[in-house]
Amino acid sequence: MLIQLAIMGVLAAMLPLAVVWVSSDTNKYRKLVWVTVFLTIDLIMFGAFTRLTDSGLGCPDWPGCYGHANPVQAHAHISAAEAAMPEGPVTVMKAWIEMVHRYLAMGVGVLIIAMMVIAWRMWLKSKRTEHAFSPWLPTFLLGFVCLQGAFGAWTVTLKLQPVIVTTHLLLGMGLLMLLAWLGTRQVVHPPVSPRAVSIRVPAAVALGLLFTQIALGGWVSTNYAALACLDFPLCHGQVVPQMDFENGFTLWRHLGKTADGEFLPFPALTAIHWVHRMFALVVVAYVGWLAFRVRKITGLERAGTWLLVAVGVQFLTGMSTVFLKWPLALAVVHNGGAAVLVLLLTMLNFLARIPSQAAPNRATTRLSAA
Repeated sequence: MLIQLAIMGVLAAMLPLAVVWVSSDTNKYRKLVWVTVFLTIDLIMFGAFTRLTDSGLGCPDWPGCYGHANPVQAHAHISAAEAAMPEGPVTVMKAWIEMVHRYLAMGVGVLIIAMMVIAWRMWLKSKRTEHAFSPWLPTFLLGFVCLQGAFGAWTVTLKLQPVIVTTHLLLGMGLLMLLAWLGTRQVVHPPVSPRAVSIRVPAAVALGLLFTQIALGGWVSTNYAALACLDFPLCHGQVVPQMDFENGFTLWRHLGKTADGEFLPFPALTAIHWVHRMFALVVVAYVGWLAFRVRKITGLERAGTWLLVAVGVQFLTGMSTVFLKWPLALAVVHNGGAAVLVLLLTMLNFLARIPSQAAPNRATTRLSAA
């Protein structure tokens, strides 16, 4: 089974690798990094789709499906489980959704391995002088994606325990952040005004706030609290509704239960939803302010505009999910919007430090052209 799963991971990586191979970009390594960034965003969105369709236990074991490499081989087990519990978490469709998510994750892992091998080769070939091909971040990425895979396994074996699923989401966003930093390091950027130094701290704070909001959003999703407030901007017709913060934000507990094993009360779900909603206002206000400030810095105007557009769209999709009663497609887009914001803010944090990065990037271009 493990060999079959490894083959599936390689097959999942074949198309992205083919795109890199046939690309006209002279720097294949840079292309590989950005293709991996794109696939990681896809993986995050498909992970949201898996979670939102209740497919996380479509195959209740890991890494395979009932001990097999794919749902076709496990069809008899899946059919038996579905017959025993027609409304349960195991169906043929949910099994395929869960396994496709795992195949995509393995594909990203294969791409990161390829990236690490190329980085080590190019770095040693340049006699350890080429900063852009430094292999330490790609090597760290391999360890990081293995950690992400471990949390993916615990997500299944611990039956969708909210703190595990939320951590799995945060690690996925962290993987995207690291890949985006590596990708931005490969690009030759236009001159940036020295004023960019002034946004280093605000940009780092914005990224920290965004990850906090993603954690709160993951907590909403994993506790199925998205529809705990069906009106906006009020919640149950009140600015501050009845809430149970103690049970709502107890981290180590089973899905839908309190730490004592009782059913989670509705005021706890309200508290989870309300905190995410209120903190969203803080994030939107801060990132919006930062975007306007960035647009006034020479060389970062486009970065500021894209950031402003992205945070505006994210706010609108967040409100729309409430008004439209959390439609699946819009909820997945909302998760994708969070990933795009991570990408943009990571790139902005890099660009704010561009004076120390520009020289190695130009060297990379000369090396790749040669």
